[in-house]
Amino acid sequence: MADARDGHVTIIGAGIVGASAALHLLQDGWRVTIVDPEAPGSQTSYGNAGAISPQSINPMAGPGVLKQLPGWLLDPLGPLALKWRYLPKAMPWLMKFVAAGSSAKIAAQSDALAALHAPVIDAHEALAELAGVKHLIHRQGALTVYETEAAFLGDAAGRDRQRAKGHEIHELGPDEIAQLEPGLAPIFKRATWAPNSGHTVNPGALTEAYAATARHMGAEIVLARALGFEIGPEGPTVLKTDRGDRPLDRLVIAAGAWSARLSAQLGEGFPLESERGYHMMLPSPGFTTRRPVSFNERKFMTTTMEKGLRLAGTVEFAGLDGPPTWGRADKLLRHAREVFREVDLAGAERWMGQRPATPDSLPVIAGSGKHRRVFYAFGHGHLGLTGGAITGEHIASLVAGRAPSIDLSPFRIDRY
Repeated sequence: MADARDGHVTIIGAGIVGASAALHLLQDGWRVTIVDPEAPGSQTSYGNAGAISPQSINPMAGPGVLKQLPGWLLDPLGPLALKWRYLPKAMPWLMKFVAAGSSAKIAAQSDALAALHAPVIDAHEALAELAGVKHLIHRQGALTVYETEAAFLGDAAGRDRQRAKGHEIHELGPDEIAQLEPGLAPIFKRATWAPNSGHTVNPGALTEAYAATARHMGAEIVLARALGFEIGPEGPTVLKTDRGDRPLDRLVIAAGAWSARLSAQLGEGFPLESERGYHMMLPSPGFTTRRPVSFNERKFMTTTMEKGLRLAGTVEFAGLDGPPTWGRADKLLRHAREVFREVDLAGAERWMGQRPATPDSLPVIAGSGKHRRVFYAFGHGHLGLTGGAITGEHIASLVAGRAPSIDLSPFRIDRY
């Protein structure tokens, strides 16, 4: 095991993954610096749907998704959109995404996600208790609703995989749906309820609290943009930022959708794309949901949070630098009118963020294959909050030279 008494770790990224890693590294005795151009928890980790889902073990590239992909791409406001001028850049990633949808690959990806996500609520609750914000995490299950029997049957294989990994999944009819969530409109034929799922009522505040606790424990938080590195015989020795150069000992890249730009400078490129997601916050919707609700056919989720009802979802491929397509956020309001019995949309606030997506739905949680003091923690896609705390624990093990609690080989950076 490495001796942490005199060791220093620089983490690029102050989202949920970077903040979680900082807490675990500090508890191991490392000195820690977090570098990010924005305040902790103010970007992608702020705007997600809040779900902490151990049962989220089904990769995105399933047969149902691949069949619907062409239709979605032809609908500019459908659940998945591609800016056509961005197609040449996105095509290599999309081809890998399609290739990841074979039965054998789905089974292997599901096994890896099941191992990674099994302890995610416990992992978050431990960090939230350390940070004094355990009240932000609730264990009230998660509901997925279906408007057609065909859509429900189409997800049968995914439910089988979840149950095979020990997850409790209940199948419900209309009366049971109304009992669990009386605010839903009576348009849903079937539902599944995962009672052991959880969520946070304020993901931004949760991430901010983790980072504030890290600062209290001695971490330095530097508001600066990472630009590149000076590399010596044993790896990167200097981090170049827009606020000046900083010496490097050990390095963790947890910069979300921007991570592959940095890893490529270290000779380890990775096919990472930004799945731009949108949300709408309704400050006074007129009712509350008791748990996160996923709307299967519409591909969005709602969660009651401290500041109102969040409508979150959709996927857009347009790169990291393109302007938002606010019509995609506005469509969430149209959905809300149809899926709830009554809802007040006044004062709705729009947001767009950059999800870091890999073709096989598996994040990168790994040591570098080229530089022994470099580590990677990115690419969680829609499940960054879910996997954030446990990823931080695994990164701390890798930095210290401990054997991780699970097999991390499916998450290596050189798998493509």
